[in-house]
Amino acid sequence: MIINAIRNLAMFRKLFRKMSHLHGPETVQQVDVAKYCGTWYEISAIPIRQQARCTNTKAEYTLAPGGGKVIVRNSCRRGGRGEASVRATAVPVPGSGNAKLVVTFFRFFKADYWIIGLADDYSWALVSSPDRSHCWVLSRTPYPSEDLYGRLLDLLKEKGIDTSKLVRSGHSRA
Repeated sequence: MIINAIRNLAMFRKLFRKMSHLHGPETVQQVDVAKYCGTWYEISAIPIRQQARCTNTKAEYTLAPGGGKVIVRNSCRRGGRGEASVRATAVPVPGSGNAKLVVTFFRFFKADYWIIGLADDYSWALVSSPDRSHCWVLSRTPYPSEDLYGRLLDLLKEKGIDTSKLVRSGHSRA
């Protein structure tokens, strides 16, 4: 009986996590994937475990031939030991205006990335997981102004993101 109760609790937690994605942060209406491609510098993040000890973090998006998917290369300098990188494939979710992406790493691991803020000129972007547990503040330059950064934090707060969990990303000046 106790084992069944534990199993039921585990199933309920899984269901609740899936349902919380339905009510995640509001995304932007439309993303022009071709304009979104290029290099993005991580300014701050509610990081994932794999980002531990990373500096100079950036993501490079390239439109795949045929235009249906985007090739992603995430890289950083880890612990002063040189560059670490990982490749992934991003596919827009149908009906999302390209604002919701399913990113696949190593062919098997999938993650949902929602674009919840985007400058009209594509100079900055705010990306979140549907459950708000991870978030990235991205910019086309590694050094946006503090005024802009403050405004982006305000936008994240409006979207229900706990900005106290953000970790500022370091970028060395070459």
